[in-house]
Amino acid sequence: MSRSLQSIIEDFELLDDWEDKYRYVIELGRELPDMPETEKTDANKVNGCVSQVWLVAETEDGDGKTVTFRGDSDAHIVRGLVAIMISALSGRPAEEVVRYDAEGLFRQIGLDSHLTPQRSNGLRAMVDRMKTEASGRIAA
Repeated sequence: MSRSLQSIIEDFELLDDWEDKYRYVIELGRELPDMPETEKTDANKVNGCVSQVWLVAETEDGDGKTVTFRGDSDAHIVRGLVAIMISALSGRPAEEVVRYDAEGLFRQIGLDSHLTPQRSNGLRAMVDRMKTEASGRIAA
């Protein structure tokens, strides 16, 4: 994923119409690198999402505390939401991931009031999984 979180936030601010914002979320999902089928396992599946969502967390530095995320979904909009959260959290120290205010981000870009309750619950489940993965890195 090549877009920074800041550029995504700025792009959302330029879009007035929610149809345009949904199209933008789908576009972000299309830019997300494909996840190999071998990683689309039950162990990587995010529970609590209506759509199928897979998430892989890896540590990238010597102390094992910086977390990199990869993810995928079988639904276009959800794949875009995965892309947004990867932009927000991937490459951060595990402590930052755990403390990250995802709800604040959702409010800032307007997702909090424009997603169906099922999608909102799934998005929270994905964020919770990312935070759980990061917590495991802190404890290790």
